[in-house]
Amino acid sequence: MRPAIFPLQPDPGCLLLLLVSWLFNPARSEITSLDSGNIDDILNNADVALVNFYADWCRFSQMLHPIFEEASNVIKEEYPDKNQVVFARVDCDQHSDIAQRYRISKYPTLKLFRNGMMMKREYRGQRSVTAIADYIRQQKSNPIREVQDLEEISSLDRSRRNIIGYFEQKDSDNYRTFERVANILHDDCVFLSAFGAISKAERFSGDNVIYKPPGENAPDMVYLGSLTNFDLIYAWTQDKCVPLVREITFENGEELTEEGLPFLILFHMKDDLESLEKFQQEVARQLIGEKGTINFLHADCDKFRHPLLHIQKTPADCPVIAIDSFRHMYVFPDFSDLSVPGKLKQFVLDLHSGKLHREFHHGPDPTDVAPGQPLQDLASSPPESSFQKLAPSEHRYTLLREKDEL
Repeated sequence: MRPAIFPLQPDPGCLLLLLVSWLFNPARSEITSLDSGNIDDILNNADVALVNFYADWCRFSQMLHPIFEEASNVIKEEYPDKNQVVFARVDCDQHSDIAQRYRISKYPTLKLFRNGMMMKREYRGQRSVTAIADYIRQQKSNPIREVQDLEEISSLDRSRRNIIGYFEQKDSDNYRTFERVANILHDDCVFLSAFGAISKAERFSGDNVIYKPPGENAPDMVYLGSLTNFDLIYAWTQDKCVPLVREITFENGEELTEEGLPFLILFHMKDDLESLEKFQQEVARQLIGEKGTINFLHADCDKFRHPLLHIQKTPADCPVIAIDSFRHMYVFPDFSDLSVPGKLKQFVLDLHSGKLHREFHHGPDPTDVAPGQPLQDLASSPPESSFQKLAPSEHRYTLLREKDEL
């Protein structure tokens, strides 16, 4: 093909067309394609990475591609260092192993990573250039408020969980580790810091990090480990910032489901704090060792009427405890048995061993059947999960569909 030949004095109309073309078709940024060979290296070296998990056959994935690229162009102008912000993508059909690793179940999904660690909350905002760019700017903002006077500590909002770091200087390994932790957990806790002369009174034995739990009279807790050991201080801070028993709502239900752990849920009326306190105490007493194998949650009976219907209950029956395995829902026999030593723990262990599922389909195990007691009808089935993210159908619902029906 011959090269294009332009006249020495181009027509003004041509120049206008070229200018318009340049304005409306800016150079596209290269979105980094991730695969099993480069994903860990790229994500681990990125301060912030936004990853688009997509499938080519998905119409919504196709619609997002140009928006994602343009948002990358905008952000790259503001953060030119390639490791400050990375926009990347994963073709989930070509790399199903990566999709499984990050539990991707819908397309497109936008996940945020910090230094290789995936954040719990994926991007759920508007799919527009402005919204995505604003989201990244927010993620790049400083999550730690610097205290200018220790008097500010006395006026903290004690309904929140507060983590306060007292440092001799900002330019230190101790503070950089603290900052990294705050970047990951700032949605769960309020992070504050004080430096130099302002923090001196709290640094009687060196740099110091404390946790102020909710409640005006709740005592402070001091971190006693190494301030440069990220794993240690992150684990300690996460334990303080993320409650053992969390509330499930329509806003966070899908997010909790994506963590991939079954639910142990207390359904209670909103003003029934006594039942919630008992549940929290027994979870801490009996099930602390099961943290990481099951999510401990509580839900408003009035708002979650539909899941209650799945287990043939109504708000009038609350408080009710149930397990949602994402295949079926299983009911704890009697809330009054909650404080019986080991009873709640055995309920959870029976889920892990498969006993709950087996007994629903085949009746009680032989060792559990009293003499003369008939076996359960073999055709019976446990109630289906009402929290699993399945396509809406006559019998299966997503949380969003339930919300619309209320």
